[in-house]
Amino acid sequence: MMLQNFPSSGARVLAGAALVASLACATPPTISDVRADGAAPTGMVLIPACSFQMGDCFGEGYPDETPLHSPYISAFYMDKYMVSYALWSNVYAWAVAHGYTFDNAGSGKATNHPVQSVSWYDCAKWCNARSEMEGLAPCYANKKGTKVYRTGQKKLGSSLVRWTTNGYRLPTEAEWEKAARGGAAGHRFPWSDADTIQHARANYCSSSEFFYDTSPTRGCHPTFSAGEKPYTNPVDYFAPNDYGLHDMAGNVWEWCWDKYKEKYYRGKAASKNDTRGPGGGKTRILRGGSCTLYSFAKFARCSFRNDIEPYEFGSNIGFRCVRGL
Repeated sequence: MMLQNFPSSGARVLAGAALVASLACATPPTISDVRADGAAPTGMVLIPACSFQMGDCFGEGYPDETPLHSPYISAFYMDKYMVSYALWSNVYAWAVAHGYTFDNAGSGKATNHPVQSVSWYDCAKWCNARSEMEGLAPCYANKKGTKVYRTGQKKLGSSLVRWTTNGYRLPTEAEWEKAARGGAAGHRFPWSDADTIQHARANYCSSSEFFYDTSPTRGCHPTFSAGEKPYTNPVDYFAPNDYGLHDMAGNVWEWCWDKYKEKYYRGKAASKNDTRGPGGGKTRILRGGSCTLYSFAKFARCSFRNDIEPYEFGSNIGFRCVRGL
């Protein structure tokens, strides 16, 4: 199934760059792949602990992107790249041989392109499989870890997430946006040197409708389309942001942990330390935009929020993992 249920547009709010500048993370430390316990998470980067400005800071987004708020997020590690089809396939093969079942087998344009067509449930189980395959403690399980999520479409609540384990999991929405911003505040996109977007930076559908879309070519990315049919790019094709993360805008949408509520940012819970989204709600968050037709620049903004049912999937949906320290 394809992407749907974009929030509707509404009233604007205003906030200047000067307001948010003081809330940017301090200059990021030198990125290290070495964990505090001496292990080295392959292909991951450190996202340092700090408060950050979350939401639309230009007054041009959707109502669910406001108001601006400043949650404190603890340090964590995030995959440099979207999960590639090669990595997905390797873990998937191990998983099905060890009692895991998935709704979708996943697909990919090539082994070094992101995996596509995976549901939220598929990704949560895959994170557990990746953890077990590497000898780490799965995150999606009961407190004792005796009932690990391996099959079915389990309605996971925060009580069934072991947040302090060393295993892989989906990022929270706040973790994702913090990482996408790369340590800088007051920007639309994952790069800090400009508030515009072009095909030179991301694989998305360009349109003259948006003044901040300054790509000299319009429509789908000319390098990654056949006629009007776009496709994904290799996960390491575009330059990374200041945290060393690739494709935080465009390519495929990325699943996050959180459930979605349109007015969530208006409540106190959104500003709590290590906020993990609302307790209720049926849909789950997607972030980052994609390469498909009509996935315009506005969807690639760091603050844009999308949501669909967790059982849905599409050729424009993938993910990446995080780990706690």
